Amino acid sequence: MKISILLLICTVLQLGTAYPQAGDAWHAQWITAAENQNESNTWLAFRKVFAVDSVPAGAVARIAADSKYWLWINGRLVVFEGGLKRGPTPSDTYYDEVDIAPYLKQGENLVAVLLWYFGKDGFSHLSSGKAALVFECAHEQVGLYSDGTWQAVVHPAFETAPGTKPNYRLPESNIRFDARRDIGSWTQPGVTGLRGFQAAKTLGKPPVAPWNKLVKRPIPLWKDYGLKDYAAIEKISGDTHDTLVCKLPYNAQVTPWLQINASAGQQIEVFTDHYMGGGTPNVRAEYITKAGSQAYESIGWMNGHHVYYVVPKQVEVVRLLYRETGFNTAFAGRFSCNDPFFNRLWEKAVRTLYVTMRDTYMDCPDRERAQWWGDVVIESGEAFYALDSPAASLTRKGILELINWQRPDGVIYSPVPAGNWDKELPGQMLASIGYYGFWNYYLNSGDKETIAEVFPGVRKYLEVWQLLPNGTLAERQGGWYWGDWGTQPDKHLLVNAWYYLALKGYRHMAELLGEQAVAAATQEKMAQFSEAFNRQFWDGKGYRTAAYEGTYDDRAQALAVVSGLADTSKYPALKHIFETVFLASPYMEKYVVEALFHMGHEQYAMQRLQSRFAEMVNHPSITTLWEGWGIGEAGYGGGSTNHAWSGGGLTILAQYVAGISPVEPAFRKFRVAPRLGPLNHVDIVVPTGYGEIKAAVTQASKTFSLQLTVPAGTSAEVHVPAVYRIVRANGKKAAGPVLHLPPGTHRLEGTAP
Repeated sequence: MKISILLLICTVLQLGTAYPQAGDAWHAQWITAAENQNESNTWLAFRKVFAVDSVPAGAVARIAADSKYWLWINGRLVVFEGGLKRGPTPSDTYYDEVDIAPYLKQGENLVAVLLWYFGKDGFSHLSSGKAALVFECAHEQVGLYSDGTWQAVVHPAFETAPGTKPNYRLPESNIRFDARRDIGSWTQPGVTGLRGFQAAKTLGKPPVAPWNKLVKRPIPLWKDYGLKDYAAIEKISGDTHDTLVCKLPYNAQVTPWLQINASAGQQIEVFTDHYMGGGTPNVRAEYITKAGSQAYESIGWMNGHHVYYVVPKQVEVVRLLYRETGFNTAFAGRFSCNDPFFNRLWEKAVRTLYVTMRDTYMDCPDRERAQWWGDVVIESGEAFYALDSPAASLTRKGILELINWQRPDGVIYSPVPAGNWDKELPGQMLASIGYYGFWNYYLNSGDKETIAEVFPGVRKYLEVWQLLPNGTLAERQGGWYWGDWGTQPDKHLLVNAWYYLALKGYRHMAELLGEQAVAAATQEKMAQFSEAFNRQFWDGKGYRTAAYEGTYDDRAQALAVVSGLADTSKYPALKHIFETVFLASPYMEKYVVEALFHMGHEQYAMQRLQSRFAEMVNHPSITTLWEGWGIGEAGYGGGSTNHAWSGGGLTILAQYVAGISPVEPAFRKFRVAPRLGPLNHVDIVVPTGYGEIKAAVTQASKTFSLQLTVPAGTSAEVHVPAVYRIVRANGKKAAGPVLHLPPGTHRLEGTAP
């Protein structure tokens, strides 16, 4: 730890004034092209030649745009798709920080920026209404500020593809590029006589409307995996056009690239197999050829398993490539066991998680790209087991956005950021602020500062909810009274259980922040609510509300168990419901399986998990998990095949099967309580800020072994299954079923009598 701190101090001293300080005033101007009319899907090009006497070790530029930008310095690509969808609040805008020093040279330099202005709202973006850029590098050896000396033009080659538009949830448009109208090598130094460039129009210094306050980007710039060959290409011949079906190695966020020889005016269409993913039109692209040899990359990302190029027969295709970009995190967690099904479940859940991460967590990367909080709760839980630490920043960003978009009346809603959605889903909102949402983020990250920042907003939202004289929750419809996809959700029962989980999270937050009176009052409220819940809704066979006419809702029973509302005396009746009722969607099935683990029925929990997810896990070509139990009309809400909320099985495998969970924040102390069910061997690696937790568990009818690595700075609390009564730790007899282990590598062995 001391070495890490010393290195950090040395780095800061070496960089000197390379990094802007918090609260630094902006001196650059927002700029746009003089002819810009702020039409949707407008693309602008900016250039500036500037001199550098000596190249500094570091020189951080602050860059903001509505909506996205690509940055070149001296002809070298520095940023591929910078900027974040608006916004951190309903009025403000994000900015990036980029160290440009490695791209500078002594003498004359060129900065070039391509800006994509969405110009419309969506479920993930609130348009400012103006296409503009602000760029500032205040380092004393650089001094580069966007102003009226920059050159700008509305790029004439970018157009909106005619025909069917993307569905209303997406702020992105279909991109058409007419190479006949291109403006040449404008990103390269030494090029003169470029058509259309003139002095940029200035629009004021930040903070200025409509972009207002600029908030530092809280997540990394994208990871660029580079241009790669497709896994395979199949040609389907037609009378006038050929379709080239290009296989990707997995469902990925990609930008398609082509190299061709052609006469001018030929139209090439590009889209993926997910163009109609989720039942609605999504994004596609078109390219109009110039004469001769040419290469082009359509830089608006799309996703899928295959990319389709529809090419006129007159066009000679030289090469087709793709570029994958995505959230800058590593697949640091690992899981394997003796059953290939659960290995595939983990792999598909990780792939689903990653393809639904970018500007925000998303429900799906094709139809909506929206931060629905039912999905985020599942995703954020998975990320701590599957990905390295940068992934936590996306959860933090989502938490802050949710509260920063809170209405004056206390209501929160999602997805946000958004420009054409403002409806509250009561159950999802209670889930977001509660035990599985905000509190689970803290327990895994140790980020107390964020909890302190959002705590007043959580309190304000809980005050929106009122209790009936009988002690249970007064029904609120919200903007969309949604319980789950599928049939027969007992919505009011579900919302009551989510409310209790929200109180549970709130109580923990109050204790963390030293709000002891609030914590005590909340604990008392929880006790009273639990008594009322059981008095009002338990009928001897299960939980149900008076107005509910269906069978017992397995989803609501599950929440009653995992929240602690249901005591152990009710477990036999609830077990019967879980054995006979299968209403839950893949989203809520996570809680059903988790409830079975809580009740001590890991054998059936694993059986149900495998049975329910069999079709999607065993599908031979789809590498991600689905929105519903089927595809398309057989699914829910459009039936997408890459839906974030279906990955909860990953958390089940890590937290309950392998049994790794934090006891103290950020895994400073963690529990190891493996419950393998039908499995006989599990290997897992869980990434933490202290290092990797590694566990290898083997069990048979009479024997049990655990090889465990406890990282430095942590301790482990190991729970050996009760059946193995004789336990040895590191070769010595151990007392008790619970062992407390220090850092190091340990071997435990258990024997059943």
